[in-house]
Amino acid sequence: MFTIHLNNMHFFAYHGLHDEESVTGNSFVVDVNIKFMPAEKIRSIQQTINYAEAYTIIKKIMNKPVSLLETLAECIAEEIYTMDNRIREINVQINKLNPPIENFSGHVGVTFNKVFE
Repeated sequence: MFTIHLNNMHFFAYHGLHDEESVTGNSFVVDVNIKFMPAEKIRSIQQTINYAEAYTIIKKIMNKPVSLLETLAECIAEEIYTMDNRIREINVQINKLNPPIENFSGHVGVTFNKVFE
């Protein structure tokens, strides 16, 4: 089994429950790991998962505001899965770097792991 890693992707987007988040936006860091089982030895891009195509999907979803990071992570995993039926597992981690929490130092985030059978 192989794992394709797309790590430390930075986005500025408008996700969040609070009204001000839809106006001011926030910085996000996204990590996605895609596990797949190739049918044969990999010798061409068609025999693997195209990480540029996966990035395009992630970027598109990050540009559509949603209220919850959990929703966002599920959408990313579901959309990437449609790329290729050899995908067996997807792990999505999303961190909001400046959450609107008074006197809070650090970041908040979610991790979603989906196993496909």
